[in-house]
Amino acid sequence: MAKVKMLNMAGTEVGDIELNDELFGIQPNENAVHEVVKNYLANQRQGTQSALTRGEVRGGGKKPFRQKGTGRHRQGSSTDPSQVGGGIVFAPKPRDYRYAVPKKVKRLALKSALSAKVLDKEIIVLDDLKFDEPKTKEMVQTLKNVGAAKKALIVTAAKDENVVRSAANIPGVKTVLAETMNVYEIVNHTSFIVTKEAVQKIEEVYL
Repeated sequence: MAKVKMLNMAGTEVGDIELNDELFGIQPNENAVHEVVKNYLANQRQGTQSALTRGEVRGGGKKPFRQKGTGRHRQGSSTDPSQVGGGIVFAPKPRDYRYAVPKKVKRLALKSALSAKVLDKEIIVLDDLKFDEPKTKEMVQTLKNVGAAKKALIVTAAKDENVVRSAANIPGVKTVLAETMNVYEIVNHTSFIVTKEAVQKIEEVYL
């Protein structure tokens, strides 16, 4: 099992923690990560784009100008796509972009993303993360103490309103629960900050 140093909120090393190799020690599969991230982004699309085709544009009943003598091209309808205010060729219509990815691929992608954080030394394990009250300043100082990057994902075992609200107004910082985190969030943030309890929860849920 891989050993990672564990820090407190002051940034002082307080010991080591062993991470399960099945989750944090595999050879990352980039194809699986790419497929799951692409799937996540596709599923986020609203698919509400819409434009009018020539058959849906209002008007077009009368020939816009006579056939000959004007020096213009022959045109039978003002709704033609070549006309200003006309319809759109192959106009986009509302559609659902969602599609499914096999569970095995999702699980492999998650393990790959976690293992990549360990390999790249972008994982930060805290013995605990608690605030007496929501304080953005204290969260900023904590992130600075532990050497977190500007884009940081904070993973906790259970929801703590003080932690969530302390991080809410910091650009690039997001808090998630261990059981609801996803591959896109892990990949999209440079630092992966996880509490000791959250590590145990991750191993409990995903193994």
